[in-house]
This record gives sequence, structure tokens and C-alpha cells, in this order.
Amino acid sequence: MTRAYELKQRAERQEQTRRRIIEAAIELHQTLGPAHTTVTDIAEHAGVSRLTVYRHFPDELALGMACSGLYWELHPLPDPQAWRSSPTLAGRLRAALEETYAYHRATEPMMSHALADSADSPIMQPYHEHWQHAATVVAKAGRRGDPTDPVLQAAVGHALAFSTWQSLTRDQGLTDQEAIELMLRLVPAAES
Repeated sequence: MTRAYELKQRAERQEQTRRRIIEAAIELHQTLGPAHTTVTDIAEHAGVSRLTVYRHFPDELALGMACSGLYWELHPLPDPQAWRSSPTLAGRLRAALEETYAYHRATEPMMSHALADSADSPIMQPYHEHWQHAATVVAKAGRRGDPTDPVLQAAVGHALAFSTWQSLTRDQGLTDQEAIELMLRLVPAAES
């Protein structure tokens, strides 16, 4: 019985160490960015050795996947299916923008660094796919219900993008609501 208890405690300690490493990496990615975060930084921040980091995560991709997995678990992406309740493009786009811009604001520290440092990384592929799908869900409410209309798809995708929100709110000084109203005027047929 003692051996089983010791093994269970050891497994729990290993899981706690693994979680500390992931949390340290997430915190550093939000402040320094993935490109400027080293294994040494992560180890120091987690209170472990570099060797311990490598025991849990043999390479950068494994650590990145664990970080993104926990980050998305803690900050789930908006659900585009909820926006389908509006039959009009304007209504659907407004609902999408309100939820999306609130999400962008909440995740800005991470996403500004992650997109700047590793936008093309396989780790970010699910993020990009999510927003492409979200644009398709919104575009389906267009006049013809055709999400393949390249102009409408591009306009909706641009309106939902983190970089668009960041440009409008940070660079141009608009509030989220002002940015939403502007996007509703700019997306073709969103006013009809």
C-alpha cells in the first residue's frame, strides 16, 4: 500500500511541476513574447532546472503545444455557432464583433506577442482556422447566403481580425463600440 501511495504522490508532484512550467511559459510569452523567452527563463520562473523542463518537454514544439492547450482552455475562443441566431448579416456581424472584440481585449497581452513572434507556427494553426470558420459563419448571413463571396469573406475576416481590432483601438484610439460601428459600415451589405 505504501508503494502505491508513494507512486501516486510522485505522479502528482510531476504533474504540478509540469503545470508550473507551462504556466511560467505562458506568463513569459505574454510579457516577453515566445521569440524572446528561453528555456532558462522558463526554468527560473518555474523554480526548476533546465533539465527538468526538458524532461517534461523534449523540444520547443512540445512545450508550445502544452502552453497553447492550457491557454485556450483558460481562454476559450468565441463560439461562432452562437451568432447564427441572427438571420441578417448586420445582426450576425454585430454579435460576432461584440464578442470578438471583447475577446481580443482580454487576450491582447498574449495574442500581440504570439502573432508577432509565431503567427506562422503550427501552434497557431488552430487559431487561424477558428477565425476563418468564424468569418464563414458570419458571411453565410449575406444576401445570397454565399460564404464563398470573396469580397464579403475578406471583409468579414478583416473585421474579425485581432490586427484590425488592435489598429482601430490602439493606433486610431477608437473604443470597441466605435470600432464595431465602423466595421458595420465598411462590410459590404452589412447595413441592409
